[in-house]
Amino acid sequence: MPGIKTTILLGPLALTLLAAFSSGQQLPADVILLNGKIFTSDSAHPYVEALAIQGERIVATGSAEKVRMLAGPQTKRIDLGGRAVIPGINDAHHHCAFEPAGFHLKFKSGEPRWAEVEGEVAAAVAKNPKGTLIHGEIGPAAFLDVRANAASLDRIAPDHPVMLDTWAQHGGVLNSAALAKFGIKENEPDPVAGHFVRSADGKLTGVVYEYAKGQINRLRSDMATEEEALQQARAFFEDAVKLGITSVQDMSMPGGASRCLMASREAPTPIRMRVVRMAGTTVNGRDTTEGRSLAVHPTPLIMVSGTKWLLDGSPIERTAALRKPYTDLPSTSGELDFPEKEMEAMLEESLHNHDQLMVHATGDQATELFLNAMDATGGAKTWSDKRVRIEHGDGIMPDLMPRVKRLGLIVVENPTHLALRELFVQRFGAERADQMQPMRSLLEAGIPLALGSDGPNNPYLNIMLATIYAGKPREAITREQAVIAYTLTAAYSEFADRDKGSLETGKFADLAVLSQDIFSIPPPELPKTESVLTMVGGKIVYDAKALSTLP
Repeated sequence: MPGIKTTILLGPLALTLLAAFSSGQQLPADVILLNGKIFTSDSAHPYVEALAIQGERIVATGSAEKVRMLAGPQTKRIDLGGRAVIPGINDAHHHCAFEPAGFHLKFKSGEPRWAEVEGEVAAAVAKNPKGTLIHGEIGPAAFLDVRANAASLDRIAPDHPVMLDTWAQHGGVLNSAALAKFGIKENEPDPVAGHFVRSADGKLTGVVYEYAKGQINRLRSDMATEEEALQQARAFFEDAVKLGITSVQDMSMPGGASRCLMASREAPTPIRMRVVRMAGTTVNGRDTTEGRSLAVHPTPLIMVSGTKWLLDGSPIERTAALRKPYTDLPSTSGELDFPEKEMEAMLEESLHNHDQLMVHATGDQATELFLNAMDATGGAKTWSDKRVRIEHGDGIMPDLMPRVKRLGLIVVENPTHLALRELFVQRFGAERADQMQPMRSLLEAGIPLALGSDGPNNPYLNIMLATIYAGKPREAITREQAVIAYTLTAAYSEFADRDKGSLETGKFADLAVLSQDIFSIPPPELPKTESVLTMVGGKIVYDAKALSTLP
C-alpha cells in the first residue's frame, strides 16, 4: 500500500510459538488452511497457498508443503480446494440505525417522481390504522419538487405521520402529524448546523436539513424497542458473516453511541465492532459529551473510539459546499455546516481527547476550509501521524490533493456513490464532475484509501463499482487495490493495522473463504459473492459446509 508501513505486533501466544519454532520445538497449529488462492493484502507476498492458525492468530503462511509441516495429531486441516481467501472485510463506514414499527414505502424506482410518492402515501394511508408512522426514501426529483412539503402530505395523510428521507439523509420532508410526533413545534429553534425551512409567513414547511434532520432521525431510531433493536442487530451480524465481513466501523448516527454499543454487546456481536461517536447539535452548539462516558473496550470485540462531524451536506440536496456555484442552480454554492474556526475547535478537541477525528466533507469548499483549519492548528508537524479522516472525499480536487497528502489524511470512499455520476454532471458540469470523486489518483498520490459501505452492505458490489468506475474508468482501481482498501487500509484507518487487515504472521486470523474467485470472474458476477467460511480471531463464525477436511 503506497505510503503506509505497518509494524507487526505479535501477541504473547504468537511470540511463544515463534520462539518454539526457532528453537526446534514442534508446537502444532490448531487449524491449517491448505490448497487455496490466499490473497494476503501484504504487498511483499500478495498470494500464498496455505496458512496456519494457533489460537487467535496466524503463525505461518506460505506453500502448502511448508504449512503442512506445522500440523499435529489434533490439527484441523481444511482443504480450500483452490478457493480464493481474503482478509476479513473491514467496512470502514457503516451507520447504525434502528427501525421502529411502522409502514415503509416501496417505490417502483429509486428515483420516484412526486406524483408517485403521493400515490404510494395515499395507498399506505388506506391500509394502515391512524397514527401509523409511514416512512420512505426519495431522490432529488421528488425532494426538490415544489410540492414536497407538509401541506401536500397533510391533504393525503392528515392522521398518519409521514416522514420522507433523501437517499443521503441530509434532508427530508415531514407532514404536520410527523412534526407533532417528533415534538417539533411551530416555534422550534434551529439547531446549530441545521434548519427547519419556513415559509414567508414563518410557518414550518415540513422540509428539514442537516443537523435538524439528524435530530429527527435520532428520535425516530429511538422509537424502536430494545427487542426490535436487538433483532435488527442480530440480522445485520448474520448477514455480515455470510459476506465475509469481520470488522465494522460504525458511525453511530442516528442510532446513538450508547444504543449502538448496547445492541452490539447484547446481540452479541460475532465480529469486531468499532463504535464511533457521531453526536448532534443543539441551539447552543455541538454536543461534545455524547459517548464520552462509554468504556473504550467494553468487550474484546467492541471498541468505542473516534469522533465524526458533518462539515457540509450532499449533492443530492445541493447542500455540498462548493467553491463555485452549482451548474444547475447558479444561485447557490451549497451549505457549509460549520465555519473554519469551528473546524479548528474540532481539531483542538481531537488533540485534547487523544481521539481520532473524522469529517464528512463532500464539496471542495468544505474540504479546502478543513485543510486550512488543519494548517492553522499545527499543520503537518501536528497532524501527519494522527490519521485524520475525510469521509467520502468527493471534493478533493486536483489542487487540494498535495495538501491532503502532506497532512497525512486518510480518505474513506463509498463506491455506491460512484453510481451518482449522472447527477454529479448535472450538479457540477462535466469538467468539475470529471475531477471529483477521485480513487486511482488518490493512490497514485500516496494517499491512503479505505472503503466503506454507507449503503448496501455487500462489499463485492462496492468492489465491482470501484473497479469499473462507470463513466470515469481512468479513476478505476484494480481488484487487489480494492480488497486492500477494504482490509489493510481500513484497519490502518482505525489504528488497527498492526493486529488485522492482512493475513500475515502475528496478526488475528480474521478471514473469509469466498464462494468464487473475485480476482478473475467477470465484473457483473462480483455482487453474487458470499463467504463459505468466515473466521474471526481463529474462530469460525460462519460455515456454509462447502469445505472438506483432510486426514
